[in-house]
Amino acid sequence: MAYDYDKLYGSTPQALGDPTQVFVDFFERQGSETLRVLDIGCGQGRDALFIAGMGHSVVGVDLSPNGIRDLNNAANKGNLDVEGVVADIETFVPEGEFDVVLIDRTLHMLPEKERLEVLERLICTVPKGGWVLIADERSNMQGFKDVFAASTDAWETELEVRGNIFLRRS
Repeated sequence: MAYDYDKLYGSTPQALGDPTQVFVDFFERQGSETLRVLDIGCGQGRDALFIAGMGHSVVGVDLSPNGIRDLNNAANKGNLDVEGVVADIETFVPEGEFDVVLIDRTLHMLPEKERLEVLERLICTVPKGGWVLIADERSNMQGFKDVFAASTDAWETELEVRGNIFLRRS
C-alpha cells in the first residue's frame, strides 16, 4: 500500500472521520430487512460500524491490523454484528453471498489490472437484487462499468455521480 494506513490507524482513533454520506443516504433508504454487507477496505470501520448500527450484518476487510483491531473493539463495545478480517483484497475470497458489497475509496490503490480483477471476483458474491456500491476516482469509473458489462449477470446502474457508482444485480 502506498500510504501507511496501518501506522495512521495505530496512532489516530477514527482517523478517516465520519461515514461516507452517499453510503449513509443509501442505507437510510433501505427497509427494515437485515442485509449482509461486505465492506472492502474498511479501515477502522467508519462505514461498517454505521451500517451495523442500523441492524445489518457486516464483514469488514482491510490490510491494516490496527484498523481491524479498532473496528472489532468498537463493534464489541457497541454489541454490533461485525466481523473484521485482516486480509489483502487482492487475494481475499469472500465466503457466501452478500446483499451489498461496499468499496469506499479502496480500488484506486491497486494497479488497473488488479483493481478490475478484484472487482470481478467480488461481484460474483452478490445475489439477484443485491448491490455493489463504489466510491473511487472518477477516472476509474469506466473500467468498473466495463467489468459489470462483461459479467454474465445483468446489472443496472442506479446511481452514478461524482466518483460514486451504485449498481444492482437484476
